[in-house]
Amino acid sequence: MSIQKVREYFRPLGIEDRIREFEVSSATVELAAIAVGVEGARIAKSLSFKVDESPIIVVVAGDAKVDNSRYKAQFHTKAKMLTHEEAHILIGHDVGGVCPFALPENVKVYLDESLKRFETVFPAAGSDNSAVEMTLPDLERYSSNFQHWVDVCKAWRPEEQ
Repeated sequence: MSIQKVREYFRPLGIEDRIREFEVSSATVELAAIAVGVEGARIAKSLSFKVDESPIIVVVAGDAKVDNSRYKAQFHTKAKMLTHEEAHILIGHDVGGVCPFALPENVKVYLDESLKRFETVFPAAGSDNSAVEMTLPDLERYSSNFQHWVDVCKAWRPEEQ
């Protein structure tokens, strides 16, 4: 099970006890916000894409949407999300529990500027009923294969509301 992979990944880092598991689903931003008890924007969505046939994950704030022109400027290709099957095979986590932890070495992780509004955010922890609270420095440190920060989203800035 994917959450077990995340737990094992966190164990040597001493943070496996920070994973929260819920009796209810946290598979969507709305459900995760209810389960965790925070505003939806603080849910860190891990979106999986293909760039040059390689899988990547971009972690974005719960209220952000990918801006196709910004994405193309950053990654030099059109935003093409992985299918549920591709996510399972290439990322190792199923949709609803995709997270930036315990990933194969070829899966690069990028964090979006939309997250920088918050002291802490809540990404999934490998299942559709889990989350882990992290500061942004923690998210950088603990994300597998973290590359750098990007600005590929819209609809989260006050002027875009």
